[in-house]
Amino acid sequence: MKITFLGAAHEVTGSCTLVESGGQNILVDCGMEQGKDTFVNEELSVAPGDLDAVLLTHSHIDHSGKLPLLYKNGFRGSIYATAASYELCRIMLLDSAHIQEQEAIWKNRKAKRSGQDEYEPLYSTEDVFGTLKLFVPCEYGKPRPIGGGAQIRFNDAGHLLGSSSIELWLTENGETKKIVFSGDVGNINQPLINDPQPVEDADYVMVESTYGDRYHEEKPDYIGILADHLQKTFDRGGNVIIPSFAVGRTQEILFFIREIKNKKLVKGHDGFPVYVDSPLANEATGIFMQCEDAFFDQETKNLLDKGINPIWFEGLRISETADDSKAINFNSEPKVIISASGMCEAGRIRHHLKHNLWKKEALVLFVGYQSVGTLGRLIYDGADSVRLFGEEIAVRAEIAYLPGISGHADKKGLINWLTAFKKKPDFVFVNHGEDQVCEDFARVLTNEYGIKAEAPFSGACYDLLAGRFVERTEGIPVKKKTQSKASRNKEQYNALVSKVEQLLQKAKRAEGLSNKELAKMASQIDNLLGKW
Repeated sequence: MKITFLGAAHEVTGSCTLVESGGQNILVDCGMEQGKDTFVNEELSVAPGDLDAVLLTHSHIDHSGKLPLLYKNGFRGSIYATAASYELCRIMLLDSAHIQEQEAIWKNRKAKRSGQDEYEPLYSTEDVFGTLKLFVPCEYGKPRPIGGGAQIRFNDAGHLLGSSSIELWLTENGETKKIVFSGDVGNINQPLINDPQPVEDADYVMVESTYGDRYHEEKPDYIGILADHLQKTFDRGGNVIIPSFAVGRTQEILFFIREIKNKKLVKGHDGFPVYVDSPLANEATGIFMQCEDAFFDQETKNLLDKGINPIWFEGLRISETADDSKAINFNSEPKVIISASGMCEAGRIRHHLKHNLWKKEALVLFVGYQSVGTLGRLIYDGADSVRLFGEEIAVRAEIAYLPGISGHADKKGLINWLTAFKKKPDFVFVNHGEDQVCEDFARVLTNEYGIKAEAPFSGACYDLLAGRFVERTEGIPVKKKTQSKASRNKEQYNALVSKVEQLLQKAKRAEGLSNKELAKMASQIDNLLGKW
């Protein structure tokens, strides 16, 4: 009875864990690595065709994104997940495959011209369709046998629609052990979905630690702040452009806007239109609208009982085709445009920015984190202009940020979830966190709460019956790719320009400082210019 740690070990993405018991090979999650890759991940030690089952905590790509690759390589077992996770995986995995196929077409055009080998996508849409046939829907709170003496039960993790913590009972040689996989533990008081539900008991727990080193700030008045932004922008005749992530964040914004309209918080603009212009977001919104009540919190259930759709309202308009999308910008009526991607790196949002960034009356409202190096971050940091579709676009619109509702529990939330067990687990494995974060969180659990905990690296293996590691590993850092001199030069040049742009923005915000402070700043800049 063994558990082997593969992905999201001392890293935040790429969740993947192998459990072997009673002749069964069970995988918990099979996600893609996204963003920074810190450590080398151990390869799966069994052939995909020898896997009996996958237990899926939720649909985010860093937990589900490699399922079609498993199928492509021979996996034909069952994928156990909630019905909502299946529906979201259906659209998200197809979208992932489509992006890869389009990227392959683009790369292969270049490869053909340069005589290089063809690029093959990780998987195809056909692989996704095959994968979707393997899903077995599970209900919250209901035990289910999965063969080989194993049994599972899903509990609401409160992170995303359909997200779960999974209880897994394993029996071997007449002895039973229970391990609980936290999945991503959700933040409390999120719109639409439940708070994370506690689990009563376990011999072992595997817990994520994404925010294991920090605390969320006090919850702001999202509806009031958003209403103020809408009022000011509409009063001056502008559009509100919201770059938003398609699944989860878009639906939260729709929930807020429905409340704003219901309470008539925006005066003089009754019936203002709201466009959702993202095919993936529209499909995800449809799934939210059609889900069973079990996936929603009590506030949302109360609305549904009254026949009120929590994310639908008068004036909501869905843009399906490219022509629908283009038509939005030829309508002069002040409006809200919600479009993907959330960091403005791709998708229809770039067209809406092209048509609105240069307008002083418009507002670009960010509702999620903007990573360094993205177009969204450049705009948020105060760029005077950006390049879109080969054209230089002046940034004259108001730029603002609506503090995002984190989908992850913070340090306090994770500890509350763990200490809700009636009896302390024998051992806790900490994963799904940055290198130092998961180490520190494991140390806190041991030293401050008396819970034995450790953050294993990829490749480590633990015997659940014997209660000990049979193999310990050290993290193998990913070797950084060697950059060409031209590439390094370009990188340094971009960094220089970014710093100068930041300096310019600071100078523009210096109005109102004393003459002495202004003269000091000008003198220092003059000295710097003299040096170069």
